[in-house]
Amino acid sequence: MGTQREPDAVDAILAQWHRERPDLDVTPMGPIGRINRCSALLQRRLDQTFSAFGLTNWEFDVLATLRRSGAPFRLAPTTLFSALMVSSGTMTHRLKGLEARGLVQRLAHPDDARSLLVQLTPDGLALIDRAVAAHVANEHRILAGFKGSELSALDARLSKLLALLESAGE
Repeated sequence: MGTQREPDAVDAILAQWHRERPDLDVTPMGPIGRINRCSALLQRRLDQTFSAFGLTNWEFDVLATLRRSGAPFRLAPTTLFSALMVSSGTMTHRLKGLEARGLVQRLAHPDDARSLLVQLTPDGLALIDRAVAAHVANEHRILAGFKGSELSALDARLSKLLALLESAGE
């Protein structure tokens, strides 16, 4: 016996497809459509918090990746762009902007004179520490409607989906 829920926007789309193409099994459209809508709506709420700190989503990601790497909050650009799943050209452009704002600095690599490392500046560290605290509080607010067991079950199912998608390659 399933639990009753209020119809959502995806239900309306599914109903239209059932009416127009009853020959198609559109079942996958339900979870994928909901994940896509959730992603868009979540990103709006996350961006509100980032913008309160003068950051965009990608700027937050770069600074947070450096911060969670641990002291001295320094990584090779290749490690950064691999972690953030962007091209090296995109990363170079993004780093220039963060460097111009005084949030990161590029330093000579002590073990390889041909390469540089990217490091948070003191200002960048202070900013990301404030922003990540607000970000986590925002995430708590976003998920506050879930009981602990519901959140654990959701996390487990999303983890399974992520593993399936990652194992399929790009």
